[in-house]
Amino acid sequence: MWFPALHLLENTVLNNTMSSSFSSFAHSNRSGGRGQDMKHDRERSRGCGGGGSKDKIDALGRLLTRILRHMATELNLNMRSDGYVKVEDLLKLNMKTFANIPLRSHTVDDIKEAVRKDNKQRFSLLEENGELLIRANQGHTVTTVESERLLKQILSADEVQFCVHGTYKRNLESILESGLKRMKRLHVHFSSGLPSDGEVISGMRRDVNVLIYLDVRKALEGEHACFFQVSI
Repeated sequence: MWFPALHLLENTVLNNTMSSSFSSFAHSNRSGGRGQDMKHDRERSRGCGGGGSKDKIDALGRLLTRILRHMATELNLNMRSDGYVKVEDLLKLNMKTFANIPLRSHTVDDIKEAVRKDNKQRFSLLEENGELLIRANQGHTVTTVESERLLKQILSADEVQFCVHGTYKRNLESILESGLKRMKRLHVHFSSGLPSDGEVISGMRRDVNVLIYLDVRKALEGEHACFFQVSI
């Protein structure tokens, strides 16, 4: 599907910090996927080993991201439609983190620390009926999650002053031909800022070299457009 509101393409090299906690865009097409996340996790974990406390918690956070975004169904986790699962269920899984530490050896306090130290704000914790639950805030491929339960819908362009999607030159030809696609994720992700701004948190990788700017007002006029903002 091609979206005319994607009116400006600009090639640039980005650096500095990670990007924003902005939004996701639903109702595009499927294609390739989750492997990019896995590749980046493996690259970041090289040389990490079972090292110190920081490495231990960082590796736990990356595994939590992988499970909560992509693996709940295959692991038979009871995930709610708003993306939450019980922390105690996570800690029963027979898996190892990227630091080669069994997930079962971690504690609830380790989970809390991983959430607290995650500078990209990828998780939310919820205490309900005496039980602690956790979810990933965005980036899901599991279809159990319902966007309306996880995210806040954007109804007016006045809510978003700046909207950009980061990608790579290798993808540009396909995008120009058939538009942005959500791949295996539930949404196409946008950001309300650039990594170089120093204030953005998540929404695009720091090494993207193509920026696609979205005219939100025009996009919201589209018949099938539906936008959501991450609520953290």
